[in-house]
Amino acid sequence: MADIETTRRCGLLERLAQGPVICAEGYVFEFERRGYLQAGAFVPEVVLEHPELVGQLHREFVHAGSDVVEAFTYYAHREKLRLLGKEHLLEEMNRQALSLAKSVARESDALLAGNLSNTNIFTADAVSRSAVRAMFEEQVGWAVDAGVDFIIGETFSWAEEASIALEEIERAGVPAVITFAAHQLGRTRDGFSYEDACKQLEDKGADVVGLNCSRGPRTMLPLLAPIRRAVTRHVAALPVPYRTTDAEPTFQSLQDPTMDLPGGRPFPTALDPFLCNRYEIAAFGRAAYELGVRYLGVCCGAGPHHIRSLAEALGRTPPASRYTADMSKHAYFGIDAAVPKEYREYAAKL
Repeated sequence: MADIETTRRCGLLERLAQGPVICAEGYVFEFERRGYLQAGAFVPEVVLEHPELVGQLHREFVHAGSDVVEAFTYYAHREKLRLLGKEHLLEEMNRQALSLAKSVARESDALLAGNLSNTNIFTADAVSRSAVRAMFEEQVGWAVDAGVDFIIGETFSWAEEASIALEEIERAGVPAVITFAAHQLGRTRDGFSYEDACKQLEDKGADVVGLNCSRGPRTMLPLLAPIRRAVTRHVAALPVPYRTTDAEPTFQSLQDPTMDLPGGRPFPTALDPFLCNRYEIAAFGRAAYELGVRYLGVCCGAGPHHIRSLAEALGRTPPASRYTADMSKHAYFGIDAAVPKEYREYAAKL
C-alpha cells in the first residue's frame, strides 16, 4: 500500500492506482446526534447555520485518515428544500458546503469531492427523468465551479437514476464515483442485480462503482465479490457502522423488541445498541481490501474513530494514530511495571 504523502499530490485515479483511498462520510447522522440537523428531512442546513462546525468535522475526518473531503450536499437538492419551503436557499447551501469542503481539502491537501444523492422522486417515467436530470445538472455545475477533484453520486436505489447522475457528471468532465444502497430485496428497484447495475455504470464511463449506506459490514461484504468479478474498474464499499444481519440486512430493517420506539423501529434515532465498534470496521476494511476493493469508507453513523481504525487496518498512520489506544499504563489493566501490582491484581474485581 502506498504511503499517503506520495499519493496526496495525485488525483483520484492516480491515487487509486497506488493504493486504497479512504472517504469519510456520515455527516448527516453525526450532526443529528450533535443537535444541529433534524432527523427525517435530513437536510444539511447546518452548512449555513453553523459553517464552523462543518469545517471542524471535515478536519476531524481528515485527521483520522480520510483522503477525501466530501462537500456536505447530501440531500441539499431542490426536491428536499422544496419540501421544507426553503428552495430559495438551494444555491447558497450548495456553494457554501463546497466552499467549506474546499478550504479544508486545500489546507490538508486531501481530495475535494462534490456530492449528488438519491432524489426520492425518481419513478422511471418521463417526468421524473427530466426532473432529476435538472436537479443533478445544477448541483454538478456548482461543484465544477468549486473546482472539485471528482463527484460522488450515491445511495441510489434505481440503476437508471444512477445512470442519469453519471451522465451529468461525465458531461462536466470530472471523475465519477457512483454507488448504490442495497436494500433488503438485493436488487435495484428496476430489477438489476448490483453487479449488473455496476457493470452498466462502468460501461457508461463511471470510474468507481459499488455500494454505500443501508447495509452494515456483515451484510455488505457478501455483495462485494460479485461486483468485483463483474467490473474491471475500481470498486467502492462504504457500509453503515451497524450490526445488520441476514434476517435484518439493512439498518432500516433492524428491530429492537426491548423498547416501544417512535415509528416502531430503531432507525434512525435509536440505533445505538447496534453500533459497530472500531475493530469491526477495521476487520471489514481488511476483508474488503482482500476482495480487491480500493475505495473504502464508512457511511451514516460513522465517527472519526471508525475512520482512524479503517485507515490503520489498511496500513496507514494518520495523525490521529498518535492517540490510538495503549492500555499498557492503565491503572488496573496496564502491564507496565510502573502500574502498582495491587491495582493489577484488583482488575478482576472491577
